[in-house]
Amino acid sequence: MATQNVSFPDPRRWKALFLLALAQFIVIMDTSIIGVALPAIKEALGYTQSSLQWVFNAYVVVFGGLLLLGGRLSDLFGQRRMFMLGFTILSLGSLLAGLAWSEASMNIGRAVQGLGSAFIAPAALTILMHLFGGQPKELTKALGVWGASAAAGGTAGVFFGGVITEWLSWNWVFLINIPIGIFAIIFSKMVFPVGTRRKGSVDIAGALAITASLIIAVYAIVSAEHVGWGSTQTIGLLIVAAILLIVFLVMQSKKREPLVPLHIFKAPNLLAGNIALVLLAGSWIPLWFYLNLYLQQVLKFTAFAGGLALVPMTVLIMILMVGVTGRLVQRFGMKINIIVGMLLLAVSLFLFATTTPTDGDFVTNVLPASLLGALGMSLAYIPATMASMAGAKPEETGLASGISNTSYQIGSALGLAAIVAVAATWTQSQSNQGVEQVIALNIGFHAAFMGAAIIALIGAILSLLFLRKS
Repeated sequence: MATQNVSFPDPRRWKALFLLALAQFIVIMDTSIIGVALPAIKEALGYTQSSLQWVFNAYVVVFGGLLLLGGRLSDLFGQRRMFMLGFTILSLGSLLAGLAWSEASMNIGRAVQGLGSAFIAPAALTILMHLFGGQPKELTKALGVWGASAAAGGTAGVFFGGVITEWLSWNWVFLINIPIGIFAIIFSKMVFPVGTRRKGSVDIAGALAITASLIIAVYAIVSAEHVGWGSTQTIGLLIVAAILLIVFLVMQSKKREPLVPLHIFKAPNLLAGNIALVLLAGSWIPLWFYLNLYLQQVLKFTAFAGGLALVPMTVLIMILMVGVTGRLVQRFGMKINIIVGMLLLAVSLFLFATTTPTDGDFVTNVLPASLLGALGMSLAYIPATMASMAGAKPEETGLASGISNTSYQIGSALGLAAIVAVAATWTQSQSNQGVEQVIALNIGFHAAFMGAAIIALIGAILSLLFLRKS
């Protein structure tokens, strides 16, 4: 199929790219759209302050944990079929979450949404690689649109979450997915090729092991704030998560048809690229998360105004990823762009950690650092994605895209969980010393930004050491 793409590019590929970008937009938006609606959901469904985090984590953990399975199923049963199945499941989960009547029904609905997204994301990225993989210039442009749609989805989630919650109700932050899902299902048959298929079995046990490992690790981190990092519960859960990860790796090395053939990591740059994606997500997601909180909880922006404040970042990311980053990758290669992007992101986070007072001003204290962070993200995301799939065999592109998406989501979940714990610890420490609440809160935010800056810096250093020039 790759040979056919080189000689005869699919005439429907640009229409298909629009639908693929829409899918990426929705998948990422669903991780962020509930942020502004959380207080209303808490009041309506009776969540406690500590359990409220699972409205976010139930989606992200299932999404990240099952992406590998989604990539494998995409290879076995065809990308278009899994794309359509994923949107069907996502729509059903959105319906359940939108009509949720209890904490349990909401968590289940969010988990079902995560399952649908875990099928959509690797299938969509594989379709993109098949459609544009034979034309390097078109591929970088297509990946730019893909990356820009992810950035737009993250910010649009915050913006639309505020608009919908203020003007309609929290239910509609979920129900809005249903008409979009129906549109995607109908038009996918018109613009997508059937996709490649191959024979094989599905490693359900491996999927359960890696998903359980991720869920337990995230739970251990987010609960450490309350029970203590050195508590028996935290240490015990982290040990169990590590054991399950080891069990997963052993299973993959022994099985005839594993979920993740470990030999794929021998491909040049693939492992280093995935590590870069983990650390990029682990620094970018906390920036987005805590910048939104700083705007609303410290500067007292409304939900609508907070969403508007993030628009310049999104616009810059979209412009750079679509029109600039691809050219820079062709000119300088993946490695240099990833390193420079990570360093710029680290500087942006350092500025947020040191120049955002409680009486701050958007134009002075927020806009310059946010645009610098957007520039860093724009430079690093596309080449990191390309590196994370580098060298994969054509029949393993679904698997490689699943690993790539998993890396980003695992980085998002674990990075945010760790940074949330750091911020909460600093805020509580300041509160115990009698510091005014808003000041204590902002000190916690500064600790979060600094922690994320360190993650980005580590990403730049590891990329320098282990990524091969391209």
